Amino acid sequence: MKGNLKRPDFRELMNPLLRTTAGILFFSWFFYRSVFAVILFIFPGILYFRKCVREQREKKRWELTVQFKECLLAVANSLRTGYAVENAFLESREDIRLLFGERSVMYGELELIRRGMIVNITLEELIGDLAERSGCEEIQQFSTILAVAKRGGGNVSQIIRNTAELISDKVETTQEMMTLLQGRRLEQRVMEVMPFAISFYIGVTYPGYFVSLYHNITGYIIMTVCLAIYLCAYIVGEKIMERIGESL
Repeated sequence: MKGNLKRPDFRELMNPLLRTTAGILFFSWFFYRSVFAVILFIFPGILYFRKCVREQREKKRWELTVQFKECLLAVANSLRTGYAVENAFLESREDIRLLFGERSVMYGELELIRRGMIVNITLEELIGDLAERSGCEEIQQFSTILAVAKRGGGNVSQIIRNTAELISDKVETTQEMMTLLQGRRLEQRVMEVMPFAISFYIGVTYPGYFVSLYHNITGYIIMTVCLAIYLCAYIVGEKIMERIGESL
């Protein structure tokens, strides 16, 4: 089966790496105007890099969750028209292709499911493998219900349709809350950038205004205190947003 979706590949690590490098260089220049200050920011840079990787992984997981929701809706519609469960999943590939494109994660996973069925791997095994690799709660829930429904018999199509509707409602509710959260996060980003924007404005308007803050002991102490205050405010803000995100 395809690799673990919870682990980023090399290409996905490039963006966090570039962001971290740019951040280290910028902070070294802004607070100390010295290339030697890069050493000071190596450890915070490592923490920031890990945070970026974690956020990117969560973003990918959420995209897969949304795409899986659309897949379930397509499956439910096919089941209503009399398709078997396995064929309904195969038919959902076209819907996912139209909505998200052939390069989307869900389309690739549905292609793996199609190939798995060709070599006689059961649908529940394939969905279970996807649930394990993705780490998505909604996919794990569906995988469990699908396995139980297949083993227990009964009206499997009805069970899957009901499950698809419940998961779809849950994801849509979370999407609405995520939209509100994005607005708050944007406000936070503006507040994080504002001190630098004001400093740049003053520096351009009054050249030499901040010269006394660099290349002397007093300036280093003042800028280090400013850096510590900024980092504390940044960490507190991020923790608050993480707590809000975890409650969704």
